Amino acid sequence: MASDLQWMARALQLAERGRYSTRPNPRVGCVLVKQDQLIAEGWHRYAGEGHAEVNALTIAGDDAKGSTAYVTLEPCSHKGKTGPCSQALIEAGILRVVVAMQDPNPLVAGRGISALQKAGITVECGVMEAQAKQMNPGFIKRMTSGLPYVRCKMAMSLDGRTAMSNGESQWITGAAARGEVQRLRAQSCAILTGVGSILIDDSRLTVRDVQIPEQYDVSRQHPLRVVLDSRLCTPLDAAVIGDDKRSLILYSNSDVSNAEDLRKRGAQVIRISGQSNAVDLEAALRYLAEKEQCNDILLEAGATLTGAMMEAGLIDELHLFIAPIFMGSEARPLMQLPLFKMTEKLNLDIVDVRAFGDDWRVIAKPKE
Repeated sequence: MASDLQWMARALQLAERGRYSTRPNPRVGCVLVKQDQLIAEGWHRYAGEGHAEVNALTIAGDDAKGSTAYVTLEPCSHKGKTGPCSQALIEAGILRVVVAMQDPNPLVAGRGISALQKAGITVECGVMEAQAKQMNPGFIKRMTSGLPYVRCKMAMSLDGRTAMSNGESQWITGAAARGEVQRLRAQSCAILTGVGSILIDDSRLTVRDVQIPEQYDVSRQHPLRVVLDSRLCTPLDAAVIGDDKRSLILYSNSDVSNAEDLRKRGAQVIRISGQSNAVDLEAALRYLAEKEQCNDILLEAGATLTGAMMEAGLIDELHLFIAPIFMGSEARPLMQLPLFKMTEKLNLDIVDVRAFGDDWRVIAKPKE
Protein backbone atom coordinates (compact mmCIF):
# COMPACT_ATOMS: atom_id res chain seq x y z
CA MET A 1 0.00 0.00 0.00
CA ALA A 2 1.12 3.56 -0.66
CA SER A 3 0.65 4.45 3.00
CA ASP A 4 3.01 1.62 3.98
CA LEU A 5 5.73 3.22 1.89
CA GLN A 6 5.01 6.62 3.43
CA TRP A 7 5.26 5.43 7.01
CA MET A 8 8.25 3.18 6.39
CA ALA A 9 10.06 6.11 4.78
CA ARG A 10 9.46 8.04 8.00
CA ALA A 11 10.80 5.11 10.05
CA LEU A 12 13.95 5.11 7.92
CA GLN A 13 14.38 8.84 8.56
CA LEU A 14 14.22 8.13 12.28
CA ALA A 15 16.76 5.32 11.99
CA GLU A 16 19.14 7.78 10.32
CA ARG A 17 19.25 9.75 13.57
CA GLY A 18 21.25 6.92 15.11
CA ARG A 19 23.93 6.94 12.43
CA TYR A 20 26.62 8.21 14.83
CA SER A 21 25.53 6.67 18.10
CA THR A 22 24.10 3.13 18.04
CA ARG A 23 27.18 1.01 17.50
CA PRO A 24 27.63 -1.89 17.78
CA ASN A 25 23.85 -2.15 17.37
CA PRO A 26 22.06 -1.44 14.08
CA ARG A 27 20.28 1.82 13.34
CA VAL A 28 16.54 1.27 13.66
CA GLY A 29 13.44 3.46 13.47
CA CYS A 30 9.83 2.74 14.41
CA VAL A 31 6.52 4.48 13.70
CA LEU A 32 3.15 3.64 15.28
CA VAL A 33 0.07 4.46 13.18
CA LYS A 34 -3.66 4.06 13.87
CA GLN A 35 -6.41 4.92 11.40
CA ASP A 36 -3.74 6.52 9.21
CA GLN A 37 -2.75 8.89 12.01
CA LEU A 38 0.66 9.03 13.65
CA ILE A 39 0.49 7.82 17.25
CA ALA A 40 4.17 7.82 18.21
CA GLU A 41 7.64 7.32 16.82
CA GLY A 42 11.04 6.33 18.15
CA TRP A 43 14.54 5.31 17.20
CA HIS A 44 17.42 3.49 18.80
CA ARG A 45 19.89 5.98 20.28
CA TYR A 46 22.58 4.08 22.18
CA ALA A 47 23.50 0.44 22.73
CA GLY A 48 22.15 -0.71 26.08
CA GLU A 49 19.25 1.74 25.95
CA GLY A 50 15.71 1.31 24.63
CA HIS A 51 15.26 -0.02 21.12
CA ALA A 52 13.20 1.91 18.57
CA GLU A 53 10.02 -0.08 19.21
CA VAL A 54 10.21 0.31 22.99
CA ASN A 55 10.86 4.05 22.70
CA ALA A 56 7.82 4.48 20.44
CA LEU A 57 5.61 2.30 22.67
CA THR A 58 6.63 4.31 25.74
CA ILE A 59 5.50 7.53 24.08
CA ALA A 60 2.25 5.98 22.82
CA GLY A 61 1.18 4.37 26.09
CA ASP A 62 -2.33 2.89 25.87
CA ASP A 63 -2.86 4.49 22.45
CA ALA A 64 -0.56 1.84 20.97
CA LYS A 65 -3.32 -0.78 21.25
CA GLY A 66 -4.80 -1.59 17.86
CA SER A 67 -2.14 0.28 15.89
CA THR A 68 0.25 -0.71 13.11
CA ALA A 69 4.00 -0.65 13.79
CA TYR A 70 6.43 0.20 11.00
CA VAL A 71 9.91 -1.00 11.87
CA THR A 72 13.05 -0.80 9.71
CA LEU A 73 14.48 -4.05 11.13
CA GLU A 74 12.78 -7.17 12.42
CA PRO A 75 11.90 -6.75 16.12
CA CYS A 76 14.33 -8.71 18.29
CA SER A 77 13.19 -11.89 20.01
CA HIS A 78 16.01 -12.38 22.51
CA LYS A 79 16.93 -10.71 25.76
CA GLY A 80 20.20 -8.82 25.67
CA LYS A 81 20.82 -5.59 27.56
CA THR A 82 17.14 -4.86 26.93
CA GLY A 83 14.07 -7.08 26.65
CA PRO A 84 12.73 -8.56 23.38
CA CYS A 85 10.91 -5.99 21.27
CA SER A 86 8.64 -8.60 19.71
CA GLN A 87 7.19 -9.35 23.14
CA ALA A 88 6.76 -5.64 23.88
CA LEU A 89 4.75 -5.22 20.67
CA ILE A 90 2.58 -8.22 21.56
CA GLU A 91 1.88 -6.95 25.07
CA ALA A 92 1.03 -3.48 23.72
CA GLY A 93 -1.77 -4.93 21.59
CA ILE A 94 -0.29 -4.09 18.18
CA LEU A 95 -2.47 -5.53 15.40
CA ARG A 96 -0.09 -5.32 12.43
CA VAL A 97 3.65 -5.01 12.02
CA VAL A 98 5.31 -3.91 8.79
CA VAL A 99 9.02 -4.77 8.67
CA ALA A 100 11.53 -3.49 6.16
CA MET A 101 13.97 -6.40 6.48
CA GLN A 102 14.65 -9.55 8.46
CA ASP A 103 17.35 -9.28 11.11
CA PRO A 104 20.60 -11.00 9.95
CA ASN A 105 21.58 -11.60 13.58
CA PRO A 106 21.46 -15.40 14.09
CA LEU A 107 19.90 -14.77 17.52
CA VAL A 108 16.88 -13.27 15.75
CA ALA A 109 16.81 -14.26 12.04
CA GLY A 110 13.06 -14.70 11.68
CA ARG A 111 12.28 -15.59 15.28
CA GLY A 112 10.89 -12.12 16.01
CA ILE A 113 8.52 -12.32 13.05
CA SER A 114 7.50 -15.84 14.02
CA ALA A 115 6.73 -14.75 17.60
CA LEU A 116 4.52 -11.93 16.34
CA GLN A 117 2.64 -14.23 13.97
CA LYS A 118 2.09 -16.84 16.66
CA ALA A 119 0.49 -14.13 18.77
CA GLY A 120 -1.98 -13.42 15.97
CA ILE A 121 -0.32 -10.27 14.68
CA THR A 122 -0.29 -9.71 10.91
CA VAL A 123 3.27 -9.27 9.69
CA GLU A 124 4.47 -7.99 6.33
CA CYS A 125 8.18 -8.02 5.55
CA GLY A 126 10.19 -6.47 2.73
CA VAL A 127 8.73 -2.95 2.49
CA MET A 128 11.61 -0.69 1.37
CA GLU A 129 14.04 -3.50 2.08
CA ALA A 130 16.80 -2.14 -0.17
CA GLN A 131 16.78 1.22 1.62
CA ALA A 132 16.83 -0.51 5.01
CA LYS A 133 19.86 -2.57 4.01
CA GLN A 134 21.70 0.61 3.02
CA MET A 135 21.17 1.87 6.57
CA ASN A 136 23.22 -0.91 8.19
CA PRO A 137 25.76 -2.42 5.76
CA GLY A 138 28.32 -2.99 8.51
CA PHE A 139 25.95 -4.73 10.90
CA ILE A 140 24.63 -6.92 8.10
CA LYS A 141 28.10 -7.90 6.91
CA ARG A 142 29.35 -8.63 10.43
CA MET A 143 26.36 -10.86 11.12
CA THR A 144 26.50 -12.75 7.82
CA SER A 145 30.25 -13.05 7.19
CA GLY A 146 32.06 -12.32 10.45
CA LEU A 147 33.80 -9.36 8.80
CA PRO A 148 33.22 -5.61 9.16
CA TYR A 149 32.28 -3.30 6.30
CA VAL A 150 35.43 -1.46 5.26
CA ARG A 151 35.37 2.03 3.79
CA CYS A 152 38.66 3.34 2.48
CA LYS A 153 39.22 7.08 2.50
CA MET A 154 41.93 8.56 0.29
CA ALA A 155 42.77 12.18 -0.56
CA MET A 156 44.58 12.63 -3.84
CA SER A 157 45.56 15.11 -6.51
CA LEU A 158 44.03 15.09 -9.97
CA ASP A 159 47.04 13.08 -11.15
CA GLY A 160 46.43 10.41 -8.51
CA ARG A 161 49.10 11.36 -5.95
CA THR A 162 48.69 11.28 -2.18
CA ALA A 163 51.92 12.79 -0.83
CA MET A 164 55.14 14.36 -2.01
CA SER A 165 58.17 12.11 -2.26
CA ASN A 166 59.31 13.21 1.22
CA GLY A 167 55.93 12.21 2.72
CA GLU A 168 54.48 15.73 2.95
CA SER A 169 50.70 15.58 2.47
CA GLN A 170 49.01 18.33 4.51
CA TRP A 171 46.79 19.52 3.06
CA ILE A 172 45.80 18.08 -0.30
CA THR A 173 42.10 18.85 0.07
CA GLY A 174 40.27 21.82 1.56
CA ALA A 175 38.32 22.31 4.75
CA ALA A 176 34.96 21.10 3.38
CA ALA A 177 36.40 17.76 2.28
CA ARG A 178 38.24 17.34 5.57
CA GLY A 179 35.00 18.00 7.42
CA GLU A 180 33.32 15.18 5.52
CA VAL A 181 36.19 12.88 6.49
CA GLN A 182 35.54 13.71 10.14
CA ARG A 183 31.89 12.72 9.68
CA LEU A 184 33.06 9.46 8.15
CA ARG A 185 35.22 8.89 11.21
CA ALA A 186 32.37 9.72 13.56
CA GLN A 187 30.07 7.07 12.09
CA SER A 188 32.75 4.36 12.11
CA CYS A 189 33.34 1.82 14.85
CA ALA A 190 37.09 1.92 14.21
CA ILE A 191 39.67 3.85 12.22
CA LEU A 192 42.40 1.61 10.82
CA THR A 193 45.88 2.56 9.69
CA GLY A 194 49.36 1.11 9.36
CA VAL A 195 52.37 1.91 11.49
CA GLY A 196 53.90 3.82 8.57
CA SER A 197 51.27 6.55 8.93
CA ILE A 198 52.07 6.77 12.63
CA LEU A 199 55.83 7.05 12.05
CA ILE A 200 55.52 9.61 9.23
CA ASP A 201 52.49 11.71 10.23
CA ASP A 202 52.00 10.84 13.92
CA SER A 203 48.31 10.42 13.05
CA ARG A 204 45.82 10.87 15.91
CA LEU A 205 42.84 9.16 14.23
CA THR A 206 40.39 11.14 16.34
CA VAL A 207 37.09 12.86 15.57
CA ARG A 208 37.43 16.63 15.73
CA ASP A 209 36.29 19.90 14.18
CA VAL A 210 33.10 18.51 12.74
CA GLN A 211 29.40 19.35 12.80
CA ILE A 212 27.49 16.24 13.85
CA PRO A 213 24.12 15.66 15.54
CA GLU A 214 23.78 16.56 19.20
CA GLN A 215 23.26 12.95 20.31
CA TYR A 216 26.85 12.12 19.31
CA ASP A 217 28.77 11.86 22.57
CA VAL A 218 32.52 11.80 21.94
CA SER A 219 33.20 10.35 25.39
CA ARG A 220 30.94 7.37 24.63
CA GLN A 221 31.29 7.02 20.89
CA HIS A 222 34.86 7.82 19.95
CA PRO A 223 35.96 5.27 17.33
CA LEU A 224 38.53 2.68 18.25
CA ARG A 225 41.92 3.69 16.85
CA VAL A 226 43.62 0.64 15.31
CA VAL A 227 47.22 0.38 14.15
CA LEU A 228 48.59 -2.61 12.24
CA ASP A 229 52.16 -2.83 13.46
CA SER A 230 53.69 -6.26 12.90
CA ARG A 231 56.90 -5.55 14.84
CA LEU A 232 55.53 -3.05 17.39
CA CYS A 233 57.40 -0.02 16.09
CA THR A 234 54.80 2.42 17.39
CA PRO A 235 56.58 5.03 19.56
CA LEU A 236 55.53 5.23 23.18
CA ASP A 237 54.73 8.92 22.76
CA ALA A 238 52.66 8.46 19.58
CA ALA A 239 49.60 10.71 19.43
CA VAL A 240 47.39 7.72 18.60
CA ILE A 241 47.92 6.31 22.09
CA GLY A 242 45.78 7.72 24.87
CA ASP A 243 44.62 6.88 28.35
CA ASP A 244 41.03 6.35 27.12
CA LYS A 245 41.77 2.70 26.21
CA ARG A 246 40.48 3.39 22.68
CA SER A 247 43.76 2.64 20.90
CA LEU A 248 44.53 -0.90 19.74
CA ILE A 249 47.79 -2.10 18.23
CA LEU A 250 47.73 -5.41 16.37
CA TYR A 251 51.06 -7.12 15.80
CA SER A 252 52.30 -10.51 14.54
CA ASN A 253 56.02 -10.86 15.30
CA SER A 254 56.56 -12.96 18.41
CA ASP A 255 60.01 -11.46 18.96
CA VAL A 256 58.99 -8.13 20.48
CA SER A 257 59.87 -6.64 23.83
CA ASN A 258 57.85 -3.44 24.21
CA ALA A 259 54.28 -4.72 24.28
CA GLU A 260 53.95 -4.12 28.00
CA ASP A 261 55.41 -0.61 27.71
CA LEU A 262 52.76 0.27 25.12
CA ARG A 263 50.06 -1.16 27.38
CA LYS A 264 51.28 1.00 30.25
CA ARG A 265 50.91 4.03 27.98
CA GLY A 266 47.22 3.18 27.50
CA ALA A 267 47.13 1.05 24.36
CA GLN A 268 45.62 -2.37 23.95
CA VAL A 269 48.22 -4.63 22.34
CA ILE A 270 47.06 -7.89 20.74
CA ARG A 271 48.96 -10.45 18.71
CA ILE A 272 47.26 -11.56 15.49
CA SER A 273 48.35 -14.39 13.23
CA GLY A 274 50.64 -13.52 10.34
CA GLN A 275 54.25 -13.37 9.30
CA SER A 276 56.91 -11.40 11.12
CA ASN A 277 56.65 -8.56 8.62
CA ALA A 278 52.89 -8.45 8.11
CA VAL A 279 49.74 -8.94 10.17
CA ASP A 280 47.20 -11.24 8.52
CA LEU A 281 44.72 -8.66 7.23
CA GLU A 282 41.62 -10.84 7.20
CA ALA A 283 42.45 -12.22 10.65
CA ALA A 284 42.78 -8.63 11.93
CA LEU A 285 39.37 -7.70 10.52
CA ARG A 286 37.77 -10.81 11.97
CA TYR A 287 39.23 -9.96 15.36
CA LEU A 288 37.76 -6.46 15.14
CA ALA A 289 34.36 -7.85 14.17
CA GLU A 290 34.24 -10.61 16.77
CA LYS A 291 36.07 -9.19 19.78
CA GLU A 292 35.44 -5.47 19.31
CA GLN A 293 32.02 -5.79 17.63
CA CYS A 294 33.05 -3.45 14.84
CA ASN A 295 30.44 -3.01 12.13
CA ASP A 296 32.02 -0.24 10.05
CA ILE A 297 35.75 0.40 9.71
CA LEU A 298 37.34 3.41 8.07
CA LEU A 299 40.70 2.63 6.50
CA GLU A 300 43.01 5.67 6.43
CA ALA A 301 46.41 4.36 5.46
CA GLY A 302 49.34 4.74 3.11
CA ALA A 303 49.85 3.20 -0.29
CA THR A 304 51.22 -0.12 0.99
CA LEU A 305 48.44 -1.11 3.39
CA THR A 306 45.72 0.32 1.17
CA GLY A 307 47.04 -1.63 -1.81
CA ALA A 308 47.31 -4.83 0.21
CA MET A 309 43.73 -4.46 1.47
CA MET A 310 42.52 -3.79 -2.07
CA GLU A 311 44.43 -6.73 -3.51
CA ALA A 312 43.00 -9.01 -0.82
CA GLY A 313 39.44 -7.94 -1.65
CA LEU A 314 38.85 -6.55 1.84
CA ILE A 315 37.67 -3.05 0.86
CA ASP A 316 33.94 -2.65 0.37
CA GLU A 317 33.76 1.03 -0.50
CA LEU A 318 36.20 3.71 -1.64
CA HIS A 319 35.82 7.37 -0.74
CA LEU A 320 38.17 9.27 -3.04
CA PHE A 321 38.60 12.98 -2.33
CA ILE A 322 40.12 14.61 -5.41
CA ALA A 323 41.74 18.02 -5.28
CA PRO A 324 42.15 20.17 -8.44
CA ILE A 325 45.93 20.11 -8.26
CA PHE A 326 48.86 18.27 -9.83
CA MET A 327 51.58 16.93 -7.55
CA GLY A 328 53.87 15.54 -10.20
CA SER A 329 55.37 12.22 -11.18
CA GLU A 330 57.75 12.07 -8.23
CA ALA A 331 54.92 12.21 -5.67
CA ARG A 332 53.61 9.08 -4.02
CA PRO A 333 50.92 7.01 -5.75
CA LEU A 334 47.42 6.26 -4.50
CA MET A 335 48.24 2.67 -3.61
CA GLN A 336 50.83 -0.03 -4.19
CA LEU A 337 48.90 -2.36 -6.46
CA PRO A 338 51.17 -4.34 -8.80
CA LEU A 339 49.06 -4.84 -11.93
CA PHE A 340 50.79 -5.41 -15.27
CA LYS A 341 48.11 -6.34 -17.79
CA MET A 342 44.78 -4.81 -18.69
CA THR A 343 43.20 -8.15 -17.90
CA GLU A 344 44.28 -7.64 -14.26
CA LYS A 345 42.55 -4.28 -13.86
CA LEU A 346 40.09 -3.87 -11.01
CA ASN A 347 36.68 -2.61 -12.10
CA LEU A 348 34.65 -0.25 -9.94
CA ASP A 349 31.05 0.89 -9.77
CA ILE A 350 30.68 4.65 -9.22
CA VAL A 351 28.01 5.13 -6.55
CA ASP A 352 28.14 8.88 -5.98
CA VAL A 353 30.01 11.98 -7.13
CA ARG A 354 29.67 15.35 -5.45
CA ALA A 355 31.59 18.52 -4.69
CA PHE A 356 32.96 19.57 -1.31
CA GLY A 357 34.23 23.09 -1.72
CA ASP A 358 36.76 23.05 -4.56
CA ASP A 359 37.28 19.29 -4.23
CA TRP A 360 35.29 16.32 -5.47
CA ARG A 361 34.37 13.15 -3.66
CA VAL A 362 33.85 9.95 -5.61
CA ILE A 363 32.33 6.94 -3.85
CA ALA A 364 33.05 3.69 -5.67
CA LYS A 365 32.62 0.01 -4.92
CA PRO A 366 34.68 -2.86 -6.34
CA LYS A 367 32.65 -4.92 -8.76
CA GLU A 368 31.82 -8.43 -7.65
